[in-house]
Amino acid sequence: MQYSSNNSRTAHQQSYETLRDMILNGTIPQGTKLVEEKLATQLGVSRTPIRESIRKLEQEGLIVNKRVVKLSETDLRNTFELRMLLEGHAARSAAAYLSETELLALEQCVDIGRSGSLDEVMHANKEFHEIIMKASNNSMMIDLFDRMQSVIYLFRHTVVYYHRPFLIDEHQHICEAIRAHDGDTAERLMKEHLQADLDFCLHLIR
Repeated sequence: MQYSSNNSRTAHQQSYETLRDMILNGTIPQGTKLVEEKLATQLGVSRTPIRESIRKLEQEGLIVNKRVVKLSETDLRNTFELRMLLEGHAARSAAAYLSETELLALEQCVDIGRSGSLDEVMHANKEFHEIIMKASNNSMMIDLFDRMQSVIYLFRHTVVYYHRPFLIDEHQHICEAIRAHDGDTAERLMKEHLQADLDFCLHLIR
């Protein structure tokens, strides 16, 4: 049976999502060498969508030289340094430009962060940062942030799963500064928030 191009895209997308999820949830541990033939058999697809999936995951930083990335202290520091630059600027922009509808969505993320399940809190955390990032109105910065999402997820899961202290309080204070149109404070609080995330992750891996 010959697959249409649409079926090929579907196989690629499904393979990509499955591989990504297996890496993010630890089913495929950090440092594991990926063998295309083995993965193709495991997922019931040909090698082509596996190869394409690996290429995309390499672009996202989850795979390096056919191995699942093993994040080092340097990787952590570099990632968070970049996030502070991007999201600090975005928080300042949010204080100037965020609409009332977006502010309400941001506040809802804080509420869910206090009372939701692990999955709900993870999603709310992701949405909180995305709403603020989009307020930068800088397509190149947003694209760079989007391409970091898979690696960011690994860190986000750590701070949420291990209940980093004051995480949601910090979100609330950032939200309050944005609502008050206080760009200086919003930027400072966002950078301090990400520094606290970094310090917490470093403590766990040492």
